[in-house]
Amino acid sequence: MSRYMYEKHYPGHKSVFKLNDIAIGEDFVIAAGPCAVESEQQLKAVINQIYPYVHVVRGGLFKARTSPHAFSGVGSSGIDWLTEVSQKYDKPVVVEALDREQLALLAPKIDIIQIGARNMYNYPLLAAAAATERIILLKRHFAATVDELLLAAEHILTQGNPNVILCERGIRTFETRTRNCLDLGAVAALKQLTHLPIFVDPSHAAGDASLVPPLCRAAVAAGADGLLLEVHQAPAKALSDGPQSLTPSQLKQICVDVNAILSGVFCRDSRINVEF
Repeated sequence: MSRYMYEKHYPGHKSVFKLNDIAIGEDFVIAAGPCAVESEQQLKAVINQIYPYVHVVRGGLFKARTSPHAFSGVGSSGIDWLTEVSQKYDKPVVVEALDREQLALLAPKIDIIQIGARNMYNYPLLAAAAATERIILLKRHFAATVDELLLAAEHILTQGNPNVILCERGIRTFETRTRNCLDLGAVAALKQLTHLPIFVDPSHAAGDASLVPPLCRAAVAAGADGLLLEVHQAPAKALSDGPQSLTPSQLKQICVDVNAILSGVFCRDSRINVEF
């Protein structure tokens, strides 16, 4: 018998969470939307353009920002906007909670609760999130080892909530060319170690929208179960993380590439003819 609940109990063991018509852990999931919801109009403008390509809508309402002067989100007023979008397009929603009070506001209306990288080590918050009985998207801290991420997930699992998605979003290294270093080796390792679904957030890892598409393709090849992407209808005007935000048309192309990889027909260079 396994010592830890996150461990695979047998070869091929994987957790699958049903959410509407999505089977997380079985279907490949695209979760996308604005890093920060800026207004009701902005949210609807983005989602109206991307809803055909996404399975889950993301939208940040409470933003943990490094600078206290940076835009930190519209707060609880955006919950109803996301709920309306969710109902209109029949899409589940993922939103980050920073504390217990926000959990209490989000849990009755939001499908997936995100615990951000900064809070991965906040074990009381993990326990409180588990108690909501919602699906929990747990992001890896930028200085956390793979084992520390798994043990953070264990804090949720041991509270009786089996619905945990792990998310690799890049770690901090000596490299400064990208915002963080996307650790796809960790994705491959996690696929061996745990039955939990694993998403990849290349937007936060890259910090540069031009790097996101190839990182998406690499994440799929590494075995990820889903992607968490930031999209804005006008990235240059975004109040949060504009440089790493995709346009709707870029998101559409990523979805085309992902489907091609999953179906085994994607080739970076069409001149290459691969035969087996």
